[in-house]
Amino acid sequence: MKKIKATILATSILSLLNICAIQSVHASQQIADLISSQLNVKYEVVDNQAGANGVNCSALGADWASCNNVMISIKNTGTAINNKDWAIYFDNIRMILAVDNDQFKITHITGDLHKLEPTEKFTGFPANTTVNIPIIGEYWIVSESDVMPRWYVTSSDAKPKIIANTNTDSDNLSAFVAPIKQQWKRTADDQNILMTPANRFEYNADINKLSELSLRGQILPTPSKLTIGKEDVTIDQQGVNLILNGLNQESLAILQDQFKALNIAVTGKGYQIKATIDPKQFEQGKVGSYQLDIKNDKTLITAYDEAGIFYAIQSILSIIPVNHSNSIPMLNAVDSPRFVYRGIMLDIGRNFKSKQAILSLLDQMAKYKMNKFHFHLSDDEGWRIQIPGLPELTDIGSKRCHDLSEQNCLLPQLGSGPDSNTSGSGFLSRNDYIEIVKYAKARFIEVIPEIDMPAHARAAIVSMEARYKRLINEGKEQQANEYRLVDPTDTSNTTTVQFYNRLSYLNPCLDSSKRFVNKVIDEIAKMHIEAGQPLNTWHFGGDEAKNIRLGAGYQDLQVKDKSDTKGTIDQSIEDHPWAKSQTCQTFVSKGKVKDIEHLPSYFAQQVSTIIKDHGINHMQAWQDGMKHAENAKSFAVDKVTVNFWDTLYWGGFDSVNEWTNKGYQVIISNPDYVYLDMPYEVNPKESGYYWATRFNDERKIFSFAPNNLPQNAETSVDRDGNSFTAKGTMNWPGAYGLSAQIWTEDIRSDNKMQYMAFPRLLAVAERSWHQGDWEMAYQKDRQYQQGETHYVDSKALHDDWNRFANLLGQRELAKLDLASINYRLPIPGAKIVNGKLNANIVFPGLNIEYSTNNGKDWKRYSDPVAINKDDTIFVRSISPDQKRTSRIEQLN
Repeated sequence: MKKIKATILATSILSLLNICAIQSVHASQQIADLISSQLNVKYEVVDNQAGANGVNCSALGADWASCNNVMISIKNTGTAINNKDWAIYFDNIRMILAVDNDQFKITHITGDLHKLEPTEKFTGFPANTTVNIPIIGEYWIVSESDVMPRWYVTSSDAKPKIIANTNTDSDNLSAFVAPIKQQWKRTADDQNILMTPANRFEYNADINKLSELSLRGQILPTPSKLTIGKEDVTIDQQGVNLILNGLNQESLAILQDQFKALNIAVTGKGYQIKATIDPKQFEQGKVGSYQLDIKNDKTLITAYDEAGIFYAIQSILSIIPVNHSNSIPMLNAVDSPRFVYRGIMLDIGRNFKSKQAILSLLDQMAKYKMNKFHFHLSDDEGWRIQIPGLPELTDIGSKRCHDLSEQNCLLPQLGSGPDSNTSGSGFLSRNDYIEIVKYAKARFIEVIPEIDMPAHARAAIVSMEARYKRLINEGKEQQANEYRLVDPTDTSNTTTVQFYNRLSYLNPCLDSSKRFVNKVIDEIAKMHIEAGQPLNTWHFGGDEAKNIRLGAGYQDLQVKDKSDTKGTIDQSIEDHPWAKSQTCQTFVSKGKVKDIEHLPSYFAQQVSTIIKDHGINHMQAWQDGMKHAENAKSFAVDKVTVNFWDTLYWGGFDSVNEWTNKGYQVIISNPDYVYLDMPYEVNPKESGYYWATRFNDERKIFSFAPNNLPQNAETSVDRDGNSFTAKGTMNWPGAYGLSAQIWTEDIRSDNKMQYMAFPRLLAVAERSWHQGDWEMAYQKDRQYQQGETHYVDSKALHDDWNRFANLLGQRELAKLDLASINYRLPIPGAKIVNGKLNANIVFPGLNIEYSTNNGKDWKRYSDPVAINKDDTIFVRSISPDQKRTSRIEQLN
């Protein structure tokens, strides 16, 4: 009887506890639901030069004593909320140094993820009232895109809910980000010019519209030699007959589809385009070279190889406008590529990109004769490729969600929010990747996969830790340790560039790390074999394996002579990566490496042996990953190539020479010229990171001299808009290639990726294929500076740019429309002169529209037009297919 009563009592208690738990969860969910729907967030930049206005940025520990002042305002639009059981998580790309409201505290979680929660002094969110939370953050916020969406609220065990006015898939963050107006300068010494309609008008003033006749027969990218005849060849209704001897069927089918897209039939009876492969006709023997002779009765192509045939046809397609494709000019072209490597790097680690978007990018690369697709497949924020045998990499490492234990996913970053249904999550299956490689191969593009290591490896590390715990729980200790990437003895206190801790650094001293690398290379190499493009180049990554707190912008709080321009911190508690790993300390004590800082380069050498063992004889890396190796011969493979990414104005114009002089092949990848995640122009509405430059527009990229880096000091400025001097002090044998980069921290959608890439990528293609007549040969010890030296033929550069700009405006943008590319439409320049609206555009031929009634009606601009003095004028450009418009701006 006692047992029965005890059982009944226990059951009753459990039932009561379950009811209480359910009620508790229900109450927590009510709080989360209420806060997410009732609170509105406003994020406003108050001061980007806080250090000059009374804030002691140095004492707060800000790098280079640079800090900003931001106001976070939270408006309660409903009834009072007094409950303290809540936390708001949000992504802030700047480290938060101080909070000036004692009712709240902000905790850094990892990366850019922060938590805002109430303190004991919290008095609630009163009804229909705004609460202000001033914060001090590191560095600056001069672009509205710096602010990340999808702030979300949690409460005990409740399901996280996104705060409604921050929930957007769009790049328009105006629902909660206040416009940045007067705070667009980083420092008082910032001499950049804010791009307004009036300033744009002056910037575009030297660009004039060229006649259709003067653009006739112009090929992009520009051939080595081009002679244009006076007559045209009519392509009648029978279309073209492609007789391309030696070209594979997959590539032939692509070319046929390209003609059909221009409404040109491909038949056996049309105008003949005949090609043959004859490498003996080409002295230099460059892959992709061709001779093209368009005559009245037929077109003859002689090519060095299959790629040469493909590129020759691209040249024919290039001269055919979208709207009138019934004739082509007679011409003769002799052409070969400037660089062996003409590439683009796409990062899908930070934010995933769809397979279709990647294939579309490959299509455009092929049209403009780019041939290397550097595929950044992993980073701290995501692992993006399926690896058989290691399911955790995609089951966990490819997903971001609110899981503080990170057993199911990585924590949210970069505005991905609490759920796994945004661009923060996603991966390519094995079949997806094989399809991409096949697609690239048919377009004569080599896919170069990058698995970044030993830094930027957090997604892999967290995934392999989850694997370790799973197998340990199953009693499989040996298997658990097989691919573990961290040393459990390592307690190093480190901070990465993106504010992660030691779990961002794969341990280079573990045999299990090498086994992991071997496994990943082996599986990806198999995919390449199946795709018919054997893996010829492996990209190691190698960048930024350091603790930023030990950088030059900080000083120890014990230093006697402190600098006001450095952040003051306790550096005694800071460690270099792996400094407290017992395994790595053994490496140092046994002399395997000179010191801990040499480990990244040591690991690169170890990986080169693994690469070689897989029959891959070409290794690529970011140059800082190799800095402690003696030279290129320190590696097991025959060829070592570096992506050189030093900014020019910080010495990159000369440090580039060190790499070629050590035997490395150098791919010019400078962020201040060819990073396509930087803004197009100096304007807070223009998105993009700006640590290297405030703008990379088409004109700047077109004017870039990649094979004579000092020359660029004469034609461009530094990040702050100031001139700089540049002189090469060493011999320079020349670059191996040129590569554009698309990092995707604030590029969340496929459309945004296309917006940031196009049409800038066309300028990169031009410079990688063709050397302008205005580009100077490198000359050791020759110094350049804007306004001081005049070595560059400025007229030749201007005329070349004017031609290119006209080709984009009058021809190429229409082709991007045809391919459904969401390229950036430039905003017109405009100003009022003597009561008339004057407007211009960077790409002549692109239509300009204006409104005098707040955008209700739009009129086409052609010539200066009289405007009433009381009218408010707005301007925009419109795409050739009339389907899209640029950002709208008001004349002041």
